[in-house]
Amino acid sequence: MSADATPSLPRIAFLGAGSMARAVMSGLLQPGVETGGIVATNRSAERAAELAGTPGVTALATADDPEANRTAVAGAGIVVVAVKPHMVDDLLREIADALEPGTVVVSVAAGITVAAFEAALPAGIPVIRSMPNTPAVVGRAVTGISPGTRSSDADLALAVAMFETVGEVLVVPESQLDALSTISGSGPAYVFYLIEQLTATAIDKGFTPEQAATMVQGTFRGASELLAAGDDEPAELRRRVTSPKGTTERAIAVLEEAGLKQTFDSATDAALARARELAAGA
Repeated sequence: MSADATPSLPRIAFLGAGSMARAVMSGLLQPGVETGGIVATNRSAERAAELAGTPGVTALATADDPEANRTAVAGAGIVVVAVKPHMVDDLLREIADALEPGTVVVSVAAGITVAAFEAALPAGIPVIRSMPNTPAVVGRAVTGISPGTRSSDADLALAVAMFETVGEVLVVPESQLDALSTISGSGPAYVFYLIEQLTATAIDKGFTPEQAATMVQGTFRGASELLAAGDDEPAELRRRVTSPKGTTERAIAVLEEAGLKQTFDSATDAALARARELAAGA
């Protein structure tokens, strides 16, 4: 979200308030973001109680009130479906006739298609599918969103404004959303894995775990901030570190010989295959 942005959003209901939903809520609760109110539902009273003290959020538990989800969506302009994928069908049947015409339903449920949502909801309910990633927790998400067949430009703009409170947004066709998930959705895990392995290498070279963590995490953080601070491409920044016939050039040659690009191709292809299996119910 840009510094001068002041989104004005309608009442928003979160059905399911796990870590991703809470991350998006934290963005919506920032100063300068206006909403018509936020209501969130959980199955357990204990989880609802964790949110109950958050200013601007009304927390409901289905354990206390079986009608909590229907209560939450009444009057909401945006309904975020953030339950686990296997729970989506039952939830949509539960709320379908409680949604007001024009309410924008936004899915963050992995693997559930727009078509599945539209088939379960009334014809007057637009659907948008989204794929945020975990850096939403610190306001640095990359969220892919795909409009459904019923959603208008205005509906899409609402979803974009909501997710921009926790980072950057890419609007892509739904046919690309699973591929996006293999890059930005799974991507934080790839970065953490690289950090793990380089840290282990530093320890093997005689550094303490604390020293290794300082070197590796500081280097990843600094390199990311350097990239973000300017207009230079990663390849150009890499070239500036890679002196001809120097030590870095030798190290990069080893990584290229190992086929790092091909490894990432294979890894993301495997993730995409699994996403398609999940979509098919496997």
